[in-house]
Amino acid sequence: MSRFPCPYLKGEVELTEEREFHISERHPDLLPEHRKRVAETLSDPDQVRRSVRFGSAKLFSRWYTEVQKGKHVVVIVVSELAAAERHWIITAYITRVLAEEDVEWRRN
Repeated sequence: MSRFPCPYLKGEVELTEEREFHISERHPDLLPEHRKRVAETLSDPDQVRRSVRFGSAKLFSRWYTEVQKGKHVVVIVVSELAAAERHWIITAYITRVLAEEDVEWRRN
């Protein structure tokens, strides 16, 4: 398991081996080549949006000019706020257009 710092969530975000395998199988354009970009997106996103599909999930996104001639890296993080706060990546992908979600925070 890997852990990435996420100042926005005031903690670390987990990437389990199972989720990493899922992302590399479903989104081979992202992993393993752009693993560093996943970490950067969590530590310094351009925007954070609330998921319409999953109430406890947030979509962290960051634009990269050098990724496939200009695309966003999107990392979806689920948070469990029970007794022990836990955040983990459910999936991540590369896209040109961001989905219509509620923007919670945007870089100025």
